[in-house]
Amino acid sequence: MTVGNYSIVNPNEALHLPASHKIYVTVTSPKGHSQHHAENVESGKFVFTAMESGDYTTCFVSPGFRPPAKFAVDFEWKSGVEAKDWTTIAKRGQINMLEVEVRKLLDVTESIHDEMFELREREREMQELNRSTNSRMAALSLLSFVFTLSVAGLQLWHLKSFLERKKLL
Repeated sequence: MTVGNYSIVNPNEALHLPASHKIYVTVTSPKGHSQHHAENVESGKFVFTAMESGDYTTCFVSPGFRPPAKFAVDFEWKSGVEAKDWTTIAKRGQINMLEVEVRKLLDVTESIHDEMFELREREREMQELNRSTNSRMAALSLLSFVFTLSVAGLQLWHLKSFLERKKLL
């Protein structure tokens, strides 16, 4: 679960933001799939469940202005346990704040537990890769050794036949 909030920061709080101060926002997955797209907005929110592992990117673009305008964007990105809105869960369930904290901690421990299993799986894959690389390197070293010995043998045979032809041996 991922939640994001963004808004253009108004440099002059006394005045409203000019109509020209609009941005285009795009959130893309690691494989390039668009998760959120908004055009000509001052602020917005996006929510999605990440289906692909990796780094998701957010791009803020201000259309070409004459003269060029600079924007400051207030951006907040939450994912995992942080993305849940615990205040609404507490209100909806009519539970006290201690129970909310306990539920938060349970969710954190579940996410840590799941991450540990993912890390164990990645470690197993890395060990398998290490073993296969090691066996390939051993085979290549043996092949290189055999090739070097055969070339040395051919050189000795050639030198011996050369010296016999020249009647030096």
